[in-house]
Amino acid sequence: MLSTKTEKETPADRGPQLHQHQQVNGMMSAENWTFENVKAVILSAHKNTTSSNKIAFYDNWAENYDQDVAILDFRAPRLAVKSIDSHFAGDREAAVVLDVACGTGQVAKLMKRHGFRHFVGIDGSRGMMELAKKTELYQDLKQCMLGEEPLPVQWGSFDVVMIIGALSIGHVPVSVVRELCKATKPGGYICMATRSNYDHLEYKAALECELKRMEEEGLWVCVDKTEVEDWEKAVSEKEEGYISGCLYVYKTPAP
Repeated sequence: MLSTKTEKETPADRGPQLHQHQQVNGMMSAENWTFENVKAVILSAHKNTTSSNKIAFYDNWAENYDQDVAILDFRAPRLAVKSIDSHFAGDREAAVVLDVACGTGQVAKLMKRHGFRHFVGIDGSRGMMELAKKTELYQDLKQCMLGEEPLPVQWGSFDVVMIIGALSIGHVPVSVVRELCKATKPGGYICMATRSNYDHLEYKAALECELKRMEEEGLWVCVDKTEVEDWEKAVSEKEEGYISGCLYVYKTPAP
C-alpha cells in the first residue's frame, strides 16, 4: 500500500495487497483468513492521508471487501435497510435510490429484497464500482470524491438517499450531508450511519450538530435515531469486542 512513511513495511502497511499475494501463491485461502488479518487491512486504511492513496487502497481492497466486512460483522447496511423498510410507505418499484459511497453494492442488494428497483451509485473507487456494476442493480454509477467534488446528481431527484459506512473521520466531511439533503425529493428520506466509538466521538458530535442545525433551518425532520451497541468488531488496539454506532433517518418536508 502507498505510504508516506519510510519505516519498514509491515503486513498492516501492505493492507489489501496482503490478500492478493497470499491467495495467488496459495499461502492462505479465504476460509482461513482471520479477523486479525482483516484488522490489519482496516488499520492500514488509516495510514492513507491523500485522496490518491485512499482511492488506491479501496481499489486494491474491492475484491475482498465483502468477505472482510462479513468477518468484521459490519451490521450497518442491514440495520439501515431495515429502518428504511419500516419508514418508507411509497411505491418502492418506482422509487429512485441514491446509494452514496455504494462500494460493492451491498446496500442495493439488501434494498432489492424489500422491493426497491432503481439505484444510482456514487463512489470514489473505480475498483468498488466495477463490482457494483456486476450486480446489475444500478441504472447509473458515478465516480466522485465526496467533499472534494460536488455531488454529481440533479438536486431533488431521489426518493431515498443512503450513505452507510462513509460518514467517518478521514473519509467524508460532515458538510456533505447538506448535499445529500439537496439531492432528495420533497417528502423523501435520507438514511445515514456513523460510528460512535472513542475515536469517532468528535466527528459524531460535529455531525449531530450539523443535523440539528439543518432541522432548525427547516430542511428536514428526524424520524429515527438509533444507537447501536454492537455495530462492528473493534479493530483499534484501545478497544475490545464490538464498537458502537448510530443510525439516522431524516425526511425532507413534503411538497
